[in-house]
This record gives sequence, C-alpha cells and structure tokens, in this order.
Amino acid sequence: MAGHSKWSNIKHRKGRQDAKKAKVFTHISKEIFAAVRESGSDPKTNSKLKAAFAKAKEANMPNENIDRTMKKASGNLDGVTYETITYEGYGPHGSAVYVEALTNNRNRTAAEVRLAFNKNGGSLGESGCVAYMFNRAGLLVFEDPVEAEDLTLAAIDAGAEDVAEYASQIEVITSPENLDSVKGALAAAGFETDDADTAMVPNVKTVLSEEQAEEVLVLIEVLEDNEDVEAVYHNLAPEND
Repeated sequence: MAGHSKWSNIKHRKGRQDAKKAKVFTHISKEIFAAVRESGSDPKTNSKLKAAFAKAKEANMPNENIDRTMKKASGNLDGVTYETITYEGYGPHGSAVYVEALTNNRNRTAAEVRLAFNKNGGSLGESGCVAYMFNRAGLLVFEDPVEAEDLTLAAIDAGAEDVAEYASQIEVITSPENLDSVKGALAAAGFETDDADTAMVPNVKTVLSEEQAEEVLVLIEVLEDNEDVEAVYHNLAPEND
C-alpha cells in the first residue's frame, strides 16, 4: 500500500490496481521467505507469515508458488538472506517520503533508492528525519461509491479509530492489531474491500498544488518500480483537506 489519501495511493490514482502479477508475486514471495527465516513456518505463531499469506490470497497467488517459497525458506539455502530496511527522505516541495524495502543486497538497494531521490527532485535523509510524521496503523480504502455515513457508523461499531472522507475515496483507520477484525466486521455489514493493510499514515501533511503533487508522485512511482521496494508512503494532503 503506497501512501495515504486521495494523492496518496498512487496505484489507485494512476490506475495501477492491475499491477504486473509477476512483480506482485515476487514481492510476496520475498515476504514469505523473510518471515519463515525469521520466525518459522507456522502462521499461527508467526504474524508476519500470516500477513504474507493474506496478501498472497488477495493477489490470487498460486499455491505452488507459496509452497516453493516455503520449501526454500525452510531449507538450508546458503547465501540468501532477506532483510527489511527503511529509508527516509524528502520529495519535491518539502514532502516527506518513507520507504520500506526487503532486500538481499543492502548496498545495491541503498544506491538505487538514493538515485531515485536524486533524479526526481528529492533527497535521501538520515534515519528518523521524517518517521515522526507517520504512525503505523491499519488502513482500509473504499473507492467504490458507498454511503459515507453508513460506512462511518459501521466502522465505529467495528472498533475503528478514525474515518476520513475524500473526493475519491473513504479511508478507515484502525490499530494494526484490529485490522483483520474491523475488515471482517465491515464486510459482514456489506462494506468489502481488497485494499486493507498496515500502513504508515501521516500525522503531518504537506499541502501542494496539483502540479507540485504530480512531481512528488513521479518520485513515488519510480521508487515503487524498484523490485526491492515493498511500500512507499508520503504525506501529501488530499485535495479537499
């Protein structure tokens, strides 16, 4: 999930819901691999693996792909270790950008992320330079026309922490641990979404013009196209804030 709000989810704004399956499956396979290596192959006791399985299901990832990754991760595959790394920096016009990557080559990924920032009007910063502008939360996005008042009431009843209505979508924010239960409760109430995940939600927003925001979105898209990048978040305020 990339970002937050009307500007925020570039895969939606750019019509990228149908991202290339090969790339999506590669990202999920790496998450499964890393989760198994870190905490074992039982999703009942491995929350990261459980979350990766949920993503695989939503992406219609074939079981044979999952099984193959599980076998590789559970075996003794020398020389392959994935680690999670975060990068923080500034996009055009002072926007904050937070990047999560999963890589087996820290130096390669750092160089590529830095280059993406430098070539697209941004700059890579030190750890912590923008993290304080974001909170980890559960985020559910509803884009199809829904009755905002009904969804808000249902979300509150389900235990959501906040509901934000924008011109093009409605977002329900929960604590990370309540994401699954809120999603299930809303589905039972008739509000279903495939776009639900934990995300870094901005608590400090940058207001830009549409032209300026487009410059930021170019950087976001370039970062997202990197195979090692799992998610990109930014703090652009929606148009109707």
